[in-house]
Amino acid sequence: MPTDTTGMAPYAMSDAKTITQATRTRRIFAFLSSFLFLLALIFLILVEIGNLNARHPVLPSIYFIKLDLSNIIPRSVPNSRLINSIARTLGVHDFYQVGLWNFCEGYGDDITACSKPTKLYWFNPVEILLNELLAGATIALPSNITDALTLVRIASRWMFVLFLTGTCLTVPSAILAPLAIYTRWASLPLTILTFLAALTTTAATIIASAMFLIFRKAIRSAADTINIEAEIGTKMFVFMWIASGAAILGWLIQLGGCCCCASARDVRTGRRRGRRKAYPPFGTGSGAGATGAEEKPRARRRWLSGSG
Repeated sequence: MPTDTTGMAPYAMSDAKTITQATRTRRIFAFLSSFLFLLALIFLILVEIGNLNARHPVLPSIYFIKLDLSNIIPRSVPNSRLINSIARTLGVHDFYQVGLWNFCEGYGDDITACSKPTKLYWFNPVEILLNELLAGATIALPSNITDALTLVRIASRWMFVLFLTGTCLTVPSAILAPLAIYTRWASLPLTILTFLAALTTTAATIIASAMFLIFRKAIRSAADTINIEAEIGTKMFVFMWIASGAAILGWLIQLGGCCCCASARDVRTGRRRGRRKAYPPFGTGSGAGATGAEEKPRARRRWLSGSG
């Protein structure tokens, strides 16, 4: 049996109950890290399946941005109501909303159809409108919106890849995080894995947030030319940032596990004792001898001071 490095009496490090109690702090943080990555995974899945099914009661409400074209011609234009009615007759829907894989369209508050899910999807409203208008019809957009679409195309593809990569890395992070309980050697690869999961998820969230906020600003700046209202999807943004925050916290816990809290191997080999409460001052088992040896000098000092 190993001995305490401070000169205390030997104690049984092979006691499974003692090891469990001594590593309780590390155990709590390891399972907390696993829970945080599981939480991140749930919200990442919601981000990825949002806007996929028009008939689902919840998914249509999860989108990045929603464009309202019901009054595409400004009221300042003569006969704007008539022209808007004609545009609707030609095939322009009242709104279009964007998800990670596709877009959905509809009239009023009802979604009538969603496009087929496409990998590396990016939202191109010009192409959509031209495809839905009658043959020979055209539509012109201001240059600032056209420039914003170029940014959307590039950023959307990066966002798509990063969200899927983050999801794939979050799964093993949630499953393997508890391995840090047993040995400190597991903390280093787990820290690298969880760092990549947090990095890709957060990078995708930042790209999506910046891209659609810039796109909304570009649309609003062209309100005098073309009357399109842009609304950011609150649920989608909340889900993205919850997933990113949970992944970052989970990674920080794994990072701290590289140097903090005794692992089962530390306690078993005597490198660290872990929680003091694992070794009760009175009782039998692994901690009794060590604690008793510590209590005797204290009792002797109290007797000497009392006799003096």
